[in-house]
Order: sequence, then C-alpha cells, then structure tokens
Amino acid sequence: MYSKTILIVDDEPGTRQGLKRTLGIWSAGRYEIISAESVKEAINVLESKRVHLLITDICMPEVSGLEMLEQLNIQEYKLVVIILSGFSEFDYAQQAIRLGVVNYLLKPINKSKLIEAVENAMKVEANQQRAGKIEKMLDDKLINVSSENYFIQSHIKEALSFLDENIKGQLSLKDVADHVHLNSSYLSVLFKKQTNLSFSEYVTRRRLENAKKLLLSTNLTIDEIAHEVGYQTTKYFCKIFKEFEAVTPSQFRRSNNDDIQ
Repeated sequence: MYSKTILIVDDEPGTRQGLKRTLGIWSAGRYEIISAESVKEAINVLESKRVHLLITDICMPEVSGLEMLEQLNIQEYKLVVIILSGFSEFDYAQQAIRLGVVNYLLKPINKSKLIEAVENAMKVEANQQRAGKIEKMLDDKLINVSSENYFIQSHIKEALSFLDENIKGQLSLKDVADHVHLNSSYLSVLFKKQTNLSFSEYVTRRRLENAKKLLLSTNLTIDEIAHEVGYQTTKYFCKIFKEFEAVTPSQFRRSNNDDIQ
C-alpha cells in the first residue's frame, strides 16, 4: 500500500509520461504517482482522494496551473505544490510564491533537479502534517486559559508565567505562592476560580501537552521525555498519561506517526 500520493498535471503527454516514469523509478513503490492532462481532471482527482504533492504546469489550455491554484484552497486540501513552466518571468514566480508554491522548475526539466525538488517538497509536507497533528492535540482546557488571559488577575498571570517557565522542575504550590507573594491556600482558591483548573491539574495538563509534542516531533525515548517534561519516574509519567489520554505514550506515538513518513 502506498504511503502518499503525488499528482502530476500537464497537458503535454510526453512531459507528463516522462515525469511519471522518472518519479516512479525514484519512488520505488513508496508513493503512488498519478497524472492528469487537464485542470478539470486534476480537480476531480483532488476531490476524490488525498493528494500530498501536486506538480503542475503553468501553461495549459482553458485554465492555467496558477488559475487552478487560485481556485483551490491549498490549505484546505493540505497540498504542497511544485510549479513547472517553460517561462522564467519574474511575475510568474512571484504569483507562485504568493499562492504557497514550494518550488518553481523551468522546462525542460532536469531529472536530478526534479527529484531534489520532490524530496524537499515531501519533507515540507511531512513537517506540515506533523505540525497539524500537534496543533490538533493542544489541550482545550489550556487553550481556554490562554484565551481568557485578558480577564485573569495579575497575580494568576504571574503564577501561570512562572509555571510555564519552570514546568520541567519539581514545582509545588508553595513555590509558586512564594514567587507571587500570596498565601498558598489563597493562591489555590484564586487559581481555580480564575482558570477553572486546580493547580495540580494545570501542571499535569501542561506537562502532558509538552510530552505529546515531543512524542510527535522528536525521537527521544519515553524515559527521556518523562524527565524532560518534569516527571521523576517513567512509570508515574506513563500512568498519568494513560489516565488522561486513554493510551500509553508509546501507543500515542505509534498511532499518530503511522502516516508521517
């Protein structure tokens, strides 16, 4: 089964077939390489299946490649795009960049430059996908705290800032209370009232959010991540992680990294 799909759009049969053949050999079965001879056909493909990289000619009958990109929402389709052109005009390149194109190749296409451009584009696609996953996994309750920051009292703002800066350490409620010059009991009540989270729940959620980011964006071991986010033992980290996420850190990493190559 192919991990990702590359769509080539060019109205010239020779160019289209040559690109498909070159990328097919380079891919060696890793990616599905498909092609379309018109913008209409390309849009039908995009609406029917997930395409990760679009390689399109600029000059085509009826609708140009740039016009197609203007019609499409690249962000909505999560597309990474490479433009092909027989023209080196600066205006074309400028418009391509404005539309979010990652590379602009001039015809005739050099095979080594094509492969280099595609390899770089697939790295961009993988990074975008990983960033998208991380963004989706942000803790809603922490987001709510951030969004309400304007209404939070200065003492609690200072406490939150101190917590976020020192979240890796072994922080206690008293440590934070001393920092903001409040009684521990009063800080606990005020913290819950202002954030809708207890002090301990905020610390846990912040640490687990950091852990999820590290699980998806690094090759650190579970032990290393546990200590990096502020837990003294991996066993306790895994226990808390499973309580909140319903899976272990290893299962979380594996299930969310399966489609990031």
